[in-house]
Amino acid sequence: MPEKAIEMLNVKEDGIYVDGTLGRGGHSRRILEKLKTGRLYCFDLDEEAIEESKEILKDYDNVTFIHDNFKNIADYVEHADGILLDLGVSSPQFDEGERGFSYRYDGPLDMRMDKENPLNAYDVVNDYPQEKLEKILWEYGEERFARKIAAEIVKNRPISTTLQLVDVIKKALPAKVLNRKGHPAKQTFQALRIEVNQELESLKAFLEETDRILNEDGRLVIITFHSLEDRIVKQYFKKLTTIEDDKRIAVRPEDVKVADYRLLNHGEKASEEEIAMNHRSKSAIIRGVEKDYGKNR
Repeated sequence: MPEKAIEMLNVKEDGIYVDGTLGRGGHSRRILEKLKTGRLYCFDLDEEAIEESKEILKDYDNVTFIHDNFKNIADYVEHADGILLDLGVSSPQFDEGERGFSYRYDGPLDMRMDKENPLNAYDVVNDYPQEKLEKILWEYGEERFARKIAAEIVKNRPISTTLQLVDVIKKALPAKVLNRKGHPAKQTFQALRIEVNQELESLKAFLEETDRILNEDGRLVIITFHSLEDRIVKQYFKKLTTIEDDKRIAVRPEDVKVADYRLLNHGEKASEEEIAMNHRSKSAIIRGVEKDYGKNR
């Protein structure tokens, strides 16, 4: 959804923008193409991604690279005209077995976006109590067989690699699940990745910072890839764009309150063309809001 995301940001030539999930610079490059005298701040936990993006964006001198979690945006940026988050894991992370994100390629159980993170997937799989593992798989992976998988993991410890974990997961699942379309380890790996990187907590903390950072008419655009993220974003956007009035009390038209934000859309999915180009975009949903809508109209 790169083009849609940039369209929703409505980039001004002299604006200040934030790409909270730099990755390999795809969105950042499109923003920089529209910026003249403005500046772009790019965040990423992955130092490899930052180094690769520095090379990709080497022709631009109005970009600042920040190796930190986007939840700490307020430590680096006072005001912004637009903020973008693309919450998908980048393809190189999924496709490089040694990063430990993939259930298709063998590698160490890692899953850290930031290699300085003291917690990795090996620790979660091998050290967490069974009850805590079950809770993570149920809440973060929405895995129906969380209890059986957690029990099987504990029974087979130590588990050192991604494909060892896949085999353990398969042991815990009934044949009817194994025969379904889609990989049987997907939800478990999602849950472990979210736990290792504290993704949902980071998203919630980030959202609470955006209101005081966004300028008047500033826009916040977020692309999510699973229901847990999308639910958090959708609920927060509803909070920003809704006024809770007591409908039992009559109010003069001139005194009617208007929310400080307006929705830019109600959630859009990737087009068939986009999915054909990148199958991982199938679960993507893009949402956006604009600040101070009511005050300026």
